[in-house]
Amino acid sequence: MRLSRFFLPSLRETPKEAEIASHRLMLRAGMMRQEASGIYAFLPLGLRVLQKICAIVREEQDRSGAIELLMPTIQSADLWRESGRYEAYGKEMLRIKDRHERDMLYGPTNEEMITAIFRSYVRSYKDLPLNLYHIQWKFRDEVRPRFGLMRGREFLMKDAYSFDVDFAGAKHAYNRMFVAYLRTFARMGLRSIPMVAESGPIGGNLSHEFIILADTGESEVFCHSDFLDFEVPGPDVDFGSVAGLQSIVDKWTSLYAATSEKHEAAAFAKLAVDKRVSARGIEVGHIFYFGTKYSEPMKALVAGPDGVERPVHMGSYGIGPSRLVAAIIEASHDEAGIKWPEAVAPFKAMILNLKQGASDTNAACEGLYAELGAKGVDTLYHDLDERPGSKFATADLIGIPWQILVGPRGLAEGKVEMKRRSDGLRELMSPADAVRRLCL
Repeated sequence: MRLSRFFLPSLRETPKEAEIASHRLMLRAGMMRQEASGIYAFLPLGLRVLQKICAIVREEQDRSGAIELLMPTIQSADLWRESGRYEAYGKEMLRIKDRHERDMLYGPTNEEMITAIFRSYVRSYKDLPLNLYHIQWKFRDEVRPRFGLMRGREFLMKDAYSFDVDFAGAKHAYNRMFVAYLRTFARMGLRSIPMVAESGPIGGNLSHEFIILADTGESEVFCHSDFLDFEVPGPDVDFGSVAGLQSIVDKWTSLYAATSEKHEAAAFAKLAVDKRVSARGIEVGHIFYFGTKYSEPMKALVAGPDGVERPVHMGSYGIGPSRLVAAIIEASHDEAGIKWPEAVAPFKAMILNLKQGASDTNAACEGLYAELGAKGVDTLYHDLDERPGSKFATADLIGIPWQILVGPRGLAEGKVEMKRRSDGLRELMSPADAVRRLCL
């Protein structure tokens, strides 16, 4: 993509309403625009990141055995009355009426709808286990939206829902998502720590939040420092192995880790002083087992091997891709701008023509741009007639992992300069070597 043909409305000044790094940098980098309180439009650069996050989420959900569908954003209030949550949910739910005066709502979550879908088609234990997920926009009318995407009103959510005939099956479904979440966040360059957590309005008595540590985290969390060195399961993990998954979950829940709501000071104090981590954390995922909380009142029944119909055991599992955009920035930035991990970066490389209009630099940049494109390397070419300092600032602000600096002095020696955004490492090399580096 040539920057001259791209839509990148970056800002020089930091908007006054932006209180935390991710909010400031997303606005300055032209990734999003506020349309109303807590509601944002994703501009092209931000959308590219969001799409790459969603792709990783999908891959790991599919790997774990979950099946994708898509439910609507608008739901009937009647479903929520069946579960007993319509009146109980509170003002966060946006309640509306259609032209026929029927009560509707903009879905904050989908437990009721997925339960209704399930009960319409599944009758026997032979059709279980089943895990259905979708990636869809949600709305919760926060009383005080703030921090950009960290606490907005409209947000993108991956929510999965498992259905099993008994607790043993449901626990295995829970473990599948537990391990899938570890892998998902690791692939995005994040170290997530599963922590015992409250279930909130969704309900249930088994719940973990996946937390990343960040100075600007929304709440205080407590954990054993060894979590920071645990090895994340690899792509060959067997999601069908009950014992194998349980051993992974046992390891990742063997040490102390709790959110502030579930923190036990006495238990934490028993840890060796050098093993105690007390820090700010950002929630990037939340998983719940809630048994028959929805299937019983909504009569989602399946016949067991004995022919007797019983309510299915359910769980729900959420990841917020739009929130993850902000969380990744909070975990990876500096004073100059964002530092995207390669897996979610809007572009892998950025070519900076340091003397726009000069025949030698133009030819070298065009050659690099064509070759990288032919090899499938997602590249942004800064071909605007701007001073080098301005180009450097833009490249650092938007956080592209690799910068290729093409100037007349280096080209005189047959070299371009490669800069790695994550640590500032610079290296002179031939254009051919630069292409090879980016194709690794």
